[in-house]
Amino acid sequence: MHIKRGILLIFLVNFFYLNAQKPRFERFGKPTQEEFALKKYEPEPDSPGIILYESGNYYVKSVGLGIYLVKEIYRKIKVFDAKKFDYSTVEISYYEGNSWSKEEILEYEAITHNGTEQSVVSESGFFKTQETGSIKTLKFTFPNVQDGSILEYKYTILSPFFYYLNGWEFQHELPTIYSLFQTILPVNLKYNRILYGDQELAIKNLSLKEKGCLLPDKSKVDSEVHLYAMENIPSFTEENYMLAKKNYVSKLVYEPLSFRSFQIDWREQVFTRNWKDVDKRFENDDDFGEQLNQNNYFRRKIPNDILKIENDLDRAKAVYKFIQEEYTWNKRFFNYEIKVKDAFKDKLGSVAAINLSLVNALEAARLNAMPVLLSIRNNGLPTELYPVLSNFNYVLAVLMINDEKILLDGTDKQAPFGLIPFRALNVQGRVMDFSKGSYWMPIEPFKQNIDYVNSQITAQTDGNFTGKVNQAGYGYIALKKRNTIDEESLQEYIKTQQKDKAGIEIEDYQVEGLYVIENPLKENYTISIEPETVGDKVILYPFFNKTYISENPFKMKERSYPMDFGFPFSNTYLISIDLGEVYEVEQLPKSRSIKLPNDDGECSVTYVAEGSKINIRFNMKLNAFRFPNDAYASLKEFFGTIVTTLKNEPITLKKI
Repeated sequence: MHIKRGILLIFLVNFFYLNAQKPRFERFGKPTQEEFALKKYEPEPDSPGIILYESGNYYVKSVGLGIYLVKEIYRKIKVFDAKKFDYSTVEISYYEGNSWSKEEILEYEAITHNGTEQSVVSESGFFKTQETGSIKTLKFTFPNVQDGSILEYKYTILSPFFYYLNGWEFQHELPTIYSLFQTILPVNLKYNRILYGDQELAIKNLSLKEKGCLLPDKSKVDSEVHLYAMENIPSFTEENYMLAKKNYVSKLVYEPLSFRSFQIDWREQVFTRNWKDVDKRFENDDDFGEQLNQNNYFRRKIPNDILKIENDLDRAKAVYKFIQEEYTWNKRFFNYEIKVKDAFKDKLGSVAAINLSLVNALEAARLNAMPVLLSIRNNGLPTELYPVLSNFNYVLAVLMINDEKILLDGTDKQAPFGLIPFRALNVQGRVMDFSKGSYWMPIEPFKQNIDYVNSQITAQTDGNFTGKVNQAGYGYIALKKRNTIDEESLQEYIKTQQKDKAGIEIEDYQVEGLYVIENPLKENYTISIEPETVGDKVILYPFFNKTYISENPFKMKERSYPMDFGFPFSNTYLISIDLGEVYEVEQLPKSRSIKLPNDDGECSVTYVAEGSKINIRFNMKLNAFRFPNDAYASLKEFFGTIVTTLKNEPITLKKI
């Protein structure tokens, strides 16, 4: 199916030619000599490539008996360093539901230009693969990519989903010279247009109305034309400990307000309402509110010995464990196709099915629980201005008990009561209280997240050190290890731990408390260490165990977006070294401490030598877990000092 846009482009060129800032409209397959001559991008000389030009042209088109949103995308990229260029493979996602409600991807082409030589991606070079749920992906790889290559691709998506217009990202992992976005949409479709990010528009919302959107009945409806552009956009680099990239990249979001039918009755469907309207919709929805009215069903399924527990908190813990053990998560989030009864029978369900079941089960056990809508960390933060339901893709349960609100998620079999998965730690969620009205609730993490290590080593007559290590993990630190063991097997986990401790021989590795998730995960093993010898001196690095953070996660000169660790944590490392009659201390590192402002964190290390023994205590606490971007310098120095202490400050000994 071919979508023509010539008339639209002629109209736009004529209109915008009269404006002071003229938009650039470029043609596919026509790179210039100036573009081939470009050797590097001066503002970012180390970038392996650059987006020379990109455009998005969205408009509405009558196709057959239907009206569709047409999205035409074109992108042109210059390769500077092919060895470091990781963008030769392109993946384009689109929604393929059923025969009457799906997107189609059409008119896709891709070319590699090397001077006058062209390498075209053949039809067989494009692959359509099924992703999770109803998402499909078109994938292809540019051939013959070299230093100096220019890569071009374009495609068209035909969509019936006007409310998923989304918008346009101007900023990418590569820097961009010019990015253009235009929409020609009937006045029936109303959107809020919101600009995110710290980059400024070169062309701001030049708009007018035109007649000409042809409907299937041959009538026409007025359209609005909007055009935006950015120039010289820096690359966006993801760094450790940040929320979703989409929260910070410069982009223009189209959030749907309302849609008036194209039919003769002109009925209006409102997408963006107030929360009172949304509450009512969810309460009466077969896939949500109706699924919360299954208390009697779950009362019959919960064992009587659980229902008879007198203490409310103990009963809640037992209900949580029952649901947690009863279900297996199918790795889907918002999938309402399976009802809670069916999910319980199959012992398999989405996040929504499992956690709505958990709410039912808690209510059936005479407890007060409600569902919480939220967006997971990599899905971005939902807007607070008004309800945009497409922002949400996850459901938790919140238990109100003893004047406390406890967030629960039954999808992770390794998570103890009150510890929700890391993916759900995304600032706040919306509690769906149908009696008093929904409200925002902070998503608070589990507080006691501890990595504790106690090492006792003794010098042997051959000059090596042997001893034992006892390690314990609490909270999210233990959860991550339990999940790794569950995914890999205990034997593979132990092999990985042994490899990570290079230069140290490990034997008799034991793991305790693996299946008692309410308790810390304990790891015990014996070690043998061969210290370094430099002349007549012996060098011993005492921190042979990896701490929770053993590398400085902040390496950029500056950062323009906040840092989010997800949860507070602490790391305690106790080391006892018995030198016996083998060594004596020549030099110990200096004891030191460092603190973050506002009591947000602290780190201290103390070295004490008494007779033939050395006692070392390392203690690091991060009390806060969210930091504004202006705290970057302090955090960078804080973790830099920690890494220096752990890796670059050995104990110097000499033989007796």
